[in-house]
Amino acid sequence: MAYEQILYDVADNILTITLNRPEKLNAFTGQMMNEMIDAFDKADADDNIRAIIVTGAGRGFCAGADLSAGANTFDATRPDRPERQSAIRPDGTVDWSNEAVRDGGGRLTLRIFESLKPVIAAVNGPAVGVGVTMQLAMDVRIASENARFGFVFSRRGIVPEACSSWFLPRVVGISQALEWAFSGRVFSAEEALHGRLISKVCAPDQLIPSARALAREIADNTSQVSVALIRQMFWKMLTADHPMEAHKIDSRGIFSRGASADVKEGVTSFLEKRPAKFPDKISKDMPPYFPWWQNRKYS
Repeated sequence: MAYEQILYDVADNILTITLNRPEKLNAFTGQMMNEMIDAFDKADADDNIRAIIVTGAGRGFCAGADLSAGANTFDATRPDRPERQSAIRPDGTVDWSNEAVRDGGGRLTLRIFESLKPVIAAVNGPAVGVGVTMQLAMDVRIASENARFGFVFSRRGIVPEACSSWFLPRVVGISQALEWAFSGRVFSAEEALHGRLISKVCAPDQLIPSARALAREIADNTSQVSVALIRQMFWKMLTADHPMEAHKIDSRGIFSRGASADVKEGVTSFLEKRPAKFPDKISKDMPPYFPWWQNRKYS
């Protein structure tokens, strides 16, 4: 896929995905969604990529949905959206299980959720609506002092999307999530830090260097198979009903990885006091029990 609304740049094992509609503050479109999903597919298939940074071009991260259609922006029944109208039955009722009902932000966050590479959001400016909810499926969020955040849905008469009713309470806790979602107000990077939405606030010129430093630490010092497994273990266990479920997956991981070339290298390099050079690759060395979950379908 040729990208028109994002930039895809790989340097030194780090992929930077840049939302690239700076004249629109990188407002989100269906095309941007498709390009980002494709970019994550491409990244997962590339063993050379060890970490992903997502940021925005210009002075904004993402201003939310593109509102160029005016009052009808979110109207799925408008004439220029035939792909959405397929959910409406001849009698006028809606088939809620139809794929056409699905929101674009949710399609994207579900794809990020399944990523095998760690994802760092480097929030350079305003991030509201889907501009902030898309970040919730990312693993680490750091922000410039210029960043602003807003779960503005209640002020537009709609509801939070992009699976944020699942992600946001898990990231910041239910009370903080509801305060931000109820009010719909835009708030500062400092408030986002205090509310645990982000982990760090940087001077604008230090944002990308800080994100790259974290990505570099991962790329230079860790097993890519271990990181892929850890990412899915931690996210998937958020909904486990008992620690025994974690014990099952932990045990399979220790048992299967114990004899791997990566583990032998990890222990040997430690004993020899040298940097490790892990040989295993995601493309061919994931353990036989992976994935251990059943993929969910929209229905």
